[in-house]
Amino acid sequence: MNSERERTYHHGDLRRVILDAALDVIATNGPGALSLRDLARRAGVSHAAPAHHFKDRTGLLTAVAAEGYALFADALAGAPDLRERGVAYVRFAATHPAHFRVMFQPDLHRTDDPDLLAARARATEALRAGVADLPPAGRGEDDRLAGVAAWSLAHGFATLLLSGNLSDAMEGRDPEAVFRSLAGLIFTPEGRAGD
Repeated sequence: MNSERERTYHHGDLRRVILDAALDVIATNGPGALSLRDLARRAGVSHAAPAHHFKDRTGLLTAVAAEGYALFADALAGAPDLRERGVAYVRFAATHPAHFRVMFQPDLHRTDDPDLLAARARATEALRAGVADLPPAGRGEDDRLAGVAAWSLAHGFATLLLSGNLSDAMEGRDPEAVFRSLAGLIFTPEGRAGD
């Protein structure tokens, strides 16, 4: 092991190095390609070193999901209204594709992890606040279903965007602008679902 990597490890940055390497692997090849042994090799440490920080592959993916939800909550918090929260959702997916892929696959991580639960609760609250800010007529009879409709639109669009399924429809247009247009088709300026 070279001295630079030893210094990084001894300063406590190995956890971050492993997380960053994991995000690269997930973004390129998906979560199925993740191996602690490979990540240790990439970091130039013993194969047991990642287990010290994450215990196992599921622990690593749980850390990825928890970090993702924390970043996601921060991204949503600055959005002034429901439409812009949707735009922030799409932007987050585009800029953090590895986190996004892991966050919404609960079979990959420990869903009872306290850090994950706290970060997910913050993100959920930010999404619900967007619905709560709609005028009562715009929410319909069920706030929860209005939230599901908004979430479905943003998540569906983001997922299709990441998988390349919107390439033809996008015709080189900015994804955020396209999402704003789509949201306008469903939610009128008053925030009411279109008739």
